[in-house]
Amino acid sequence: MPKFIDEHSMKPFTAGQLRELQNAPPDEFGVTHHDILFSEKDDKIYCVLDAPNPEAVSKHHAKAGITCDYIHEVSSTRK
Repeated sequence: MPKFIDEHSMKPFTAGQLRELQNAPPDEFGVTHHDILFSEKDDKIYCVLDAPNPEAVSKHHAKAGITCDYIHEVSSTRK
């Protein structure tokens, strides 16, 4: 499955909610969280997601009312 990284505001999420989301099952768009990196100080979240395509990533975030600043397909050294 392709991997994507995106960036967006941390609002409306808390650090605790992000930790819970990390292990969420795939959603209806086929998206799962590979890793979630965040900075409360900078109000930024960087999601590393397994997803079929960038459109699925956009839909995944739109469902939560979030618009990504960017979405890029990436490779990972992790399995």
